Amino acid sequence: MSKTINISSSEEFEGLLKSSRIVVTDFYADWCGPCKAIAPIYEQLSAQLSRQNQITFVKVNVDNQKEIAAKYGITAYGAPHCPKLTDSFIWESANTPISMPTFMIFKAGKVEEKIQGADPRKLQAVIKKLAAEAEGGASSSGFGASGSGSGWRKGDLPRGYTDVTGEVDVKGLELLNSDSEFGSVRVLIDGAKPTGLSGGKAAESKGKDWVESDTDEQLMLFMPFQSTLKVHTLQITSLPPKAGDDDEVPMRPKTIQIYPNRAHILGFEEAEDIPATQSITLSEKDWDETGTATISLRFVKFQNVMSLVLFIVDGDGEGEKVRIDRVRIIGETGEKREMGKLEKVDDGHGH
Repeated sequence: MSKTINISSSEEFEGLLKSSRIVVTDFYADWCGPCKAIAPIYEQLSAQLSRQNQITFVKVNVDNQKEIAAKYGITAYGAPHCPKLTDSFIWESANTPISMPTFMIFKAGKVEEKIQGADPRKLQAVIKKLAAEAEGGASSSGFGASGSGSGWRKGDLPRGYTDVTGEVDVKGLELLNSDSEFGSVRVLIDGAKPTGLSGGKAAESKGKDWVESDTDEQLMLFMPFQSTLKVHTLQITSLPPKAGDDDEVPMRPKTIQIYPNRAHILGFEEAEDIPATQSITLSEKDWDETGTATISLRFVKFQNVMSLVLFIVDGDGEGEKVRIDRVRIIGETGEKREMGKLEKVDDGHGH
């Protein structure tokens, strides 16, 4: 379901500027081709990054909401042909020509950024930068709870792809063999900075926001999606503490088997009988300074993905348990699936 708000009055817009810390605004017109071309990208960002009272995505139809458009110097005078995403219709305003579409990002009610024209990369970069800032300043209010804020991670996303962790169907998440003394499965897709990166007593006071295996080192994670995805990369964060005299230190994952498009979670014995679409072996050098390992998938095998099963087969070390703090999914979002229905798609094995 779209999280974007279609503004119906000046009062509604002004109310959102007061109630939401950041408001991302798409000024558009129905007759503008570039507006229509970039709309799916805008909707994807909205689905991933919207947070109640923190970051809100809205659309303003300049033909229907002339008062709002005029207030911010945007007034359309016609409906020319705009056939390509790279084209931008230059139209008149009270002070200066404005490209169509125009995106304005408000922070604390004031214009923070303005993007003129249909530039997907610039739009994504600016919005995600502000979202990361919002995450850093609003962790206590729950920003990032759906898994898309990631300013604490290092490095850039693969070119042309975005963080699609927000497409996980949270209600359908399952995790087998987890120790109930630690966090629930939902902490894995939380975008907030793991307390394991903070360290000390302050982190301990915030609770155990990670998962650990229970009877042995194996874990089985099932993630269904709200949309059909093209999955390019997985990132797994694991932050075991330093060894202490009396502490049993969990291990980082070593062998991970990945199964796309399963209709339900696999049992451990069942997984041993089913060939994995991809098997990964991680070593110490694969983990960066944030405790994150980046796993590049065989992209051709993960083109129409409605669910993923991650089977943590063993850990890297001599311990008895494995710890995972976060999981992030990077790729492209496709069509929304009908909720409640998850059909198995051919994964290339022919069975």
